[in-house]
Amino acid sequence: MRIRTASLLCLVAVLSAGCGQEHAADGSGRTAPAGENERARRVAAAWDGSDAAEAWRRGFYPMADVVQLPENAFRSGADKEAYLTQNFELRGVLPARHPRQGTVKWDGGATLDLPLTDAREAFGTLDRSGGEGPALVVTAARLGTMELATSRGPATVPAWLFTLRGYDTPLKRVALSPSKQPKPPIGPAADTPSDELWPLEQLMETAEDGRSVTVLAAHGSCDDGPAVEVLETGGSVVLSASIRNPSEGDCTADLKMTEVTVRLGRPLGDRVLLDAFTGRPVSYGNEQGRKPTWD
Repeated sequence: MRIRTASLLCLVAVLSAGCGQEHAADGSGRTAPAGENERARRVAAAWDGSDAAEAWRRGFYPMADVVQLPENAFRSGADKEAYLTQNFELRGVLPARHPRQGTVKWDGGATLDLPLTDAREAFGTLDRSGGEGPALVVTAARLGTMELATSRGPATVPAWLFTLRGYDTPLKRVALSPSKQPKPPIGPAADTPSDELWPLEQLMETAEDGRSVTVLAAHGSCDDGPAVEVLETGGSVVLSASIRNPSEGDCTADLKMTEVTVRLGRPLGDRVLLDAFTGRPVSYGNEQGRKPTWD
């Protein structure tokens, strides 16, 4: 049987006709099944020119880590463990007052005013362990800025700059909440995935020149890994993930995640990066699985 066990299907619970350029992104020269191509076209057609796409382009959606580490982090294995386990200790006074709003400034000149999160709330997103073990010690914080990749390109955003004991430069954390995600103009492809179409887990990285994206895709233990097809239009980039050569016999139910780099015909720009299975924008995540709150 093919790999459709409960441990794989749980991915769906978690994730819960335009013309374009199509090409494979797995290096196999694989041609996408007709149904997969049709689904990508339907997703692109639903989004291109839609109210959801317009709302997306007006909003603030981080497409990179909202936390930036101090220079030369980490000094020790203990400090790295503290960060990965989200174990911080506050030994100072955080600012009690700050402006009510902050401004996102994009490189192209566009701006957006949004409510600022306070320093204690930002600290709470860093310190989620509350357990024993190594901790990073925060001694102070001040409001500043940081550079961040967003769905609309590079931007300068307000950030809380936390002073860490033992480090010369601060840890930066975005001081804004992402905009509310618009309601998708199209629903999921199905209730459960198939070998021919799977939901993507997350976006890992967008190349500096915007000509490739790296995504995390799921597959099982008895196949040749994931494949990702791309359909590009003027307003969107639709990614279709599938499993290459799935086993027809008995197999373990292990769920594996593999990074796949998808090369684009032109820079991503402000086009919406979409998952063909879910019909939604692909959310950003990093090696620790942290994602922005808009996901």
